[in-house]
Amino acid sequence: MTGGPLRIVRLANFVAPASGGLRTALRELGKGYREAGHEPVLIVPGERAGDRDTEQGRVITLPGPLLPGTGGYRVLTDKRRLARLLEDLAPDRLEVSDRTTLRWTGKWARRARVPAVMVSHETADGVLRTWGLSEATARRTADALNIRTAHTYARVVCTTEFAEREFVRIGARNVVRAPLGVDLVARHPSLYDAGVRARHAREDEILLVTCTRLSVEKRPGTALDALEALVARGARAALVIAGDGPLRPRLEQRARERGLPVTFLGHVADRAALGALQASADVCLAPGPAETFGLAALEAMACGTPVVVSASSALPEVIGEAGAVAADRGGAFADAVESLLERSVPERREAARARAECFGWGTSVEAFLAAHDATVRARSVVTGGVG
Repeated sequence: MTGGPLRIVRLANFVAPASGGLRTALRELGKGYREAGHEPVLIVPGERAGDRDTEQGRVITLPGPLLPGTGGYRVLTDKRRLARLLEDLAPDRLEVSDRTTLRWTGKWARRARVPAVMVSHETADGVLRTWGLSEATARRTADALNIRTAHTYARVVCTTEFAEREFVRIGARNVVRAPLGVDLVARHPSLYDAGVRARHAREDEILLVTCTRLSVEKRPGTALDALEALVARGARAALVIAGDGPLRPRLEQRARERGLPVTFLGHVADRAALGALQASADVCLAPGPAETFGLAALEAMACGTPVVVSASSALPEVIGEAGAVAADRGGAFADAVESLLERSVPERREAARARAECFGWGTSVEAFLAAHDATVRARSVVTGGVG
């Protein structure tokens, strides 16, 4: 372990103002690094250049073009400008959250003799399958990408055993495990709000909530499929979708045409309001099949709300016995919702909260700093668990 403070420069693409899990993870890890006595610097793309000091450390924004059809994602494309910035910053460690367009930074780090880690936030083969590639093609393409990634970086950080499998498959020996976490103070069952619930569902209705980006790889349509299956069975249910993305117009049209009781909130920037929504639901749905951790699902559980998750994702590993696992079909998700509702309200809410308490941010910060061979101060362990 390195004894002194380190300047940890972090790079991330595909971060937008309406981003969810990745934006949360970057913020909470940066806060933890800073509390541990290190100097975190985050570089992200944006509409215009910027440089500001925040609770997660210094955040530098470089102009990056919009990616068509992604609903607001931008990327860092000016390699020369970014390389010059990295040279000026002279990082002690580099942490990269994009294994595709930013993989070249691993070679830069090697030339500069800077230890660098790549954080795997989604399985490559899982994402490729959601884009329509066959399982065999997706696996071959993912293996080729992951071999290059593993060779380029000193370490690859995976948040779950599920995420680690695709690197174990190619024989990578530089993979380390570091879970993500949840803010156990800001997300709590006490956020339950009868007024919020009444706004979206009648007293005799099941209130379903999904918090996700409305894009192909997240499979938000499965939530509508589940609602439709429940309604067809005679259940009284309503669905609230918190999130935005390129699929929203298509999903809204489908809900209208089929007469489904769906409310589209778009991106909910108010974190307290989102927490109240999660806490006031009966069940949250997490249909993304390529998730390697699932922060939104964990936040819902911290609020005392059980979650139905995709069997194809890492989430069964995260939720344990506190939620339900379903195949990637609306009918299967509907079955799982019904099985959760067979439990008493106190039982299912207490189980969800108890499982979430296994994932404080303090543990996450410790694990990520260990991947950087960086020290952790005692105060970081205390505060990070609830931050």
